[in-house]
Amino acid sequence: MTLFNEVWNGNGKPKEGRQVVKLGSNCLSFSANNSSPGAINAATISAWLIDKVSNILEIEPNLIETDKDFVDYDLDSVEAVNLSGELETWLGCRLSPTLLWDYPNIDALANYLAEYKASQATDASTPATEAKLVSLNQITLPNSKTIPEKYYKFEQTEEYQALKLKLQQIDELGQGNPFFVPQEGIVKDTTIVNGRELINFATYNYIGMCGHPQVSQAATEAILQYGTSAGASRLISGEKPLHRQLEQEIASFLGTEASILYVGGHATNVSTIGHLLGKNDLVVYDALSHNSILQGCFLSGASLVAFPHNDWEKLAQILAERRHRYEKVLIAIEGVYSTDGDLPNLPKFIEVKQRHHAWLMVDEAHSLGVLGKTGRGIGEHFGVNPQDVEIWMGTLSKSLASCGGYIAGSQALVEYLKYTSPGFVFSVGMSPANAAASLAALKVLQAEPERVTKLQRQSKLFLELAKAKGLNTGMSEDSPVVPIIVGNSLKSIKLSQNLAKRGINVPFMIYPSVPHNQARLRCFITSNHTEEQISYTVNTISEELAKL
Repeated sequence: MTLFNEVWNGNGKPKEGRQVVKLGSNCLSFSANNSSPGAINAATISAWLIDKVSNILEIEPNLIETDKDFVDYDLDSVEAVNLSGELETWLGCRLSPTLLWDYPNIDALANYLAEYKASQATDASTPATEAKLVSLNQITLPNSKTIPEKYYKFEQTEEYQALKLKLQQIDELGQGNPFFVPQEGIVKDTTIVNGRELINFATYNYIGMCGHPQVSQAATEAILQYGTSAGASRLISGEKPLHRQLEQEIASFLGTEASILYVGGHATNVSTIGHLLGKNDLVVYDALSHNSILQGCFLSGASLVAFPHNDWEKLAQILAERRHRYEKVLIAIEGVYSTDGDLPNLPKFIEVKQRHHAWLMVDEAHSLGVLGKTGRGIGEHFGVNPQDVEIWMGTLSKSLASCGGYIAGSQALVEYLKYTSPGFVFSVGMSPANAAASLAALKVLQAEPERVTKLQRQSKLFLELAKAKGLNTGMSEDSPVVPIIVGNSLKSIKLSQNLAKRGINVPFMIYPSVPHNQARLRCFITSNHTEEQISYTVNTISEELAKL
């Protein structure tokens, strides 16, 4: 196990020819681009940050307070990472994507960057010396009585207090807490809430596999044969025949060489991206990427740059300017974007990644079982060669009626992940019931492709009716995800709650899940929905929205 531990824990020797960077060095010495300022100081950096933050928030620059914390401006994680990426380009040095968390406001960040840039030239011409050891008695520790309670009592933390304030605002609407509402029974085109049956547009049971008799029976039989848990990591003794059968079925269905299962969809992205990329690499991701992609990026330590949503031309420009600075480069996109319901032009993204020798990762959480004539996803939708995408990612919780995620691709990729990916190696194997359920769902899907046909027909009907009513459906196209953009957060919550009173269950999405002033309802259409349900829902949304 020594070799395994060295690989997994990073204790092995550095790869031959790889640069070893000292701890604390978060910038590399490459030239700044032409837009970089001639003289770097705190004032010029502060002015740059004021301009960028005011543009993001769409307010006048004179309203930006340099000593006000970034968190108080409600910058979301995507905006914060994007700002770090733009700073990296402007200053011409590699920067941590978490800068806006490390330095709380414009003053602190500008001072840090100015000092760092000033020391960079000196460091480049001065031989490195070993850091001096400091004994514990040389360190002045603060008196424990001077430490505010918000730093060690969780109920006093600023983050928790901010959450309580938001929940209070929702409670003041007078209709109760809309979160964590129990759904009774199997969720499909209808659901039961507090004993009432509602038309349900809040589930991504897209092709009706959750509750399908064959799927439920397969899960039951797996429990009877293997119990309720894999009992261990698959690497050691948790491997079940069902795991390999499902992995082989997924790979065959998608047209790849192999696949690997993870116990959670979110964890699949986090563990895979976080493991495959490192400090000498770059991840270029869509600005509307899912949180799991962002968390994987943060974990990796790679440089991060977001490109404008679905803009493959801007992506090409970014790579033309930056590709030569890095070793591995990953492009991360989604098959169907889960908040907007639109698709990327996959053939164009493949062209870009081939031109710049990068990896392409496609998150198919909301496109597997949804797109393509037989539900094989966005690859089938566009008729591309599956081998032209290095990393196909998907979840089992949507069209495949279970829980977990997968990565599909080359045999080499999957073998490497199975022996080294922390989210796989150090996790229990997928439960037998979950594996069996997804395996059965995949077989039903292949036997009954008409489910996909009906889903696509009903999705198109919903979108057409919504547009005819003048509802703002944003960028949605060719998918069962249709947003109804309202704008104001509290207004969208109230609309959702009013619809519930009229027998319709539709979830809302508010900041930070969506951008400022883009609060919405998000409707998931399924193959089980009837034309009558769809027509009634669209008409009712239009009526209730007009009342607000």
